[in-house]
Amino acid sequence: MTQNLKPQDREDPEKKLDLTKLKPYGDSMNDGKVQVSFTLPVKISLKAIEAAKYLAVKMGLRDPLVAHSQDLDNGFSFFIIYGELKHNIDYTNINVSAIDLEIMSLKEINNFIKKKFKRKLIVIGASTGTDAHTVGIDAIMNIKGYAGHYGLEGYEMIKAYNLGAQVSNEEFVKKAIEENADILLVSQTVTEKNIHVQNLTHLVDLLEAENIREGIILICGGARISNNLAKELGFDAGFGSGTSPEMVATFFVKEMDRRLNS
Repeated sequence: MTQNLKPQDREDPEKKLDLTKLKPYGDSMNDGKVQVSFTLPVKISLKAIEAAKYLAVKMGLRDPLVAHSQDLDNGFSFFIIYGELKHNIDYTNINVSAIDLEIMSLKEINNFIKKKFKRKLIVIGASTGTDAHTVGIDAIMNIKGYAGHYGLEGYEMIKAYNLGAQVSNEEFVKKAIEENADILLVSQTVTEKNIHVQNLTHLVDLLEAENIREGIILICGGARISNNLAKELGFDAGFGSGTSPEMVATFFVKEMDRRLNS
């Protein structure tokens, strides 16, 4: 049948896209097909499978299918649910505080610092609080960097201190005062029960109590971090997954220059 249709009669699925009623794309436009997974604190059974389907309906899924279920240790069960999401969003009404920068190279950043500040910038980074993960802060700070991007330790005009993981906010602030830091970088990977929000807010409070918040550029990063969230918590910027050292460095050198000339 499709072969007999004239080109102008064939329906272009992209033309059916309504950004004011955006839904996930699965097999066709606007079908809302999604897959979700979760664990229930009960043993696997027909009742547990039915409970998973009930929960999927409450999440807003139509005709949920339990694509996979299995028993876990100590009375827990795991489920993968496939279904059609009935909800949609108005994509045109979403406002995001994006960091819009023309990213400079390592060489350009070093030259910018030499020209504008005529000294090395002091950058201190850490995974603070109880967070024991260093992958994020290491990718930004370590000289070997990540995915071909050299970390800040490899920048001629940056003196970088990577304090590692599980650094208390008090210790972090103390180091910032001792080194007269220009920039503080905080990585947060552990986010259960919004502990990252509490930890980041506490850090801002400590910096304000020491009367040094306004003189420092404060940046946080992590998979659950957005620029919007960072600014809400009192930070100057927030970076998510996939951030390179050049992106972070470009932001803080431009921000320092802006402050000096404002």
